Amino acid sequence: MKRLLTAAIALSLLTGTAALAQPDHRDDQQGDRGGQQQSHWAQGQRMPKTYYSDRSHDVDYRANHLSAPRRGYRWVRTDDNNYAMIAITTGLIASVVAANH
Repeated sequence: MKRLLTAAIALSLLTGTAALAQPDHRDDQQGDRGGQQQSHWAQGQRMPKTYYSDRSHDVDYRANHLSAPRRGYRWVRTDDNNYAMIAITTGLIASVVAANH
């Protein structure tokens, strides 16, 4: 019984670390897009520091028909021309909204 428990714990530790070591599958390679790099952002990811350290990516949420950002958050335009509500201090994404093109 003790061996079975030890084997189960060892297996769970090995599979847990293997899952953490998996590569990031975001589609942000150049590929056949003519040299343009694009990212597909999702809730919980962290935007690069330029998105929350300066205000060059900020958008007017009223003019773009977005909801008012929560306190401590702001809307930015992402590199794939969508909108993300991000935390001002950390860059964590709270929400992503597709832009109407």
